[in-house]
Amino acid sequence: MNRQDILNKGFQRFAERDYERAIVLFRKVLEIDEQFEAAYSALSEALNRMGKIDEAIPVVKKWLDINPNDPLAHTTLSRLYVQKGMIAEAEREMAISMRLASK
Repeated sequence: MNRQDILNKGFQRFAERDYERAIVLFRKVLEIDEQFEAAYSALSEALNRMGKIDEAIPVVKKWLDINPNDPLAHTTLSRLYVQKGMIAEAEREMAISMRLASK
């Protein structure tokens, strides 16, 4: 099974709200290809849905290490910061996202 097949299985589990199994699959994708941005996006959202914000934030930061110019990654980090009550950080990330999206 290739990374896309595993990612698709993870999406299927996610759609079924089986976030724990989705997380396992998304992490497996990242073991195969640690540069696969879609897996970071999916993993961070699955962790968020389980209320594991403190685990989701480093996932998004790793995603940003790979692609610091991805507006979606900055928006995702902003949303997580809002949930943690880190408003200044959230506003900073949203401003970066908006700047990148307007290019």
